[in-house]
Amino acid sequence: MVTKADTFRALHRGRLPDDPLVLPGPWDAASARALADAGFPALAIPSAGVAASLGHADGETPAEEMFAAVARITRAVDVPVSADVEDGYGLPPKELVERLLEAGAVGCNLEDSDRNAGRNPGENSAGSGLKDPHAHADWLAEVRSAAADRLFVNARIDTFLHGVSDPARTIERAALYVAAGADCVYPIGAPVAVLPLLRSGTRAPVNAFARVGEGPSPAELGELGATRITFGPGLQRRATAAAAEAAARLR
Repeated sequence: MVTKADTFRALHRGRLPDDPLVLPGPWDAASARALADAGFPALAIPSAGVAASLGHADGETPAEEMFAAVARITRAVDVPVSADVEDGYGLPPKELVERLLEAGAVGCNLEDSDRNAGRNPGENSAGSGLKDPHAHADWLAEVRSAAADRLFVNARIDTFLHGVSDPARTIERAALYVAAGADCVYPIGAPVAVLPLLRSGTRAPVNAFARVGEGPSPAELGELGATRITFGPGLQRRATAAAAEAAARLR
């Protein structure tokens, strides 16, 4: 029997360079239905978009609320749904996997930022907010072991967000995470110019970030090496801006 996880994994394979997998990000059930009805074959929930919809700052959504939001979205559509669950909320790998599966997700983003770093004096150097890559790879391996083939694991690499500009450091982390069982890597914040280098040095699909309504286009990012494209909370922010404009007209 072909599962939604199988379908989602297959969507990443055999893609032409100018046809990357485009995964828009719903933040609630209504937006998920709209995106699925538009014909997208799968969706990727952004944690920042969900946080905003629930009245939280990015990174401050309680795990219970995030998993509940994921469940509402997956119930609303028939297409596969992946969910950004930040750093896993401190849950043990087995429990994290169980919670994702219970919520109906077929994939997840897991970042390597250390949310406890940077709170002490002297921790502002480049890379200080990142987890040890070997320890994180070990943790990802536990997630993969618990999930088997039931979840598509997208390992977000936050080097560029933390001031580590040398692409070699990102490629090193990517190699560790892929060896640990990650299905895809996401070098968020990577300059467009280094995408070809990251792709050539990575033995897995590469997720690139795109801004809604701005360049480069998904096709252009695909030509540069991206296998799949996500937009973070871009659609949610665009919808909020549209609501604000409509409200201003009503007044």
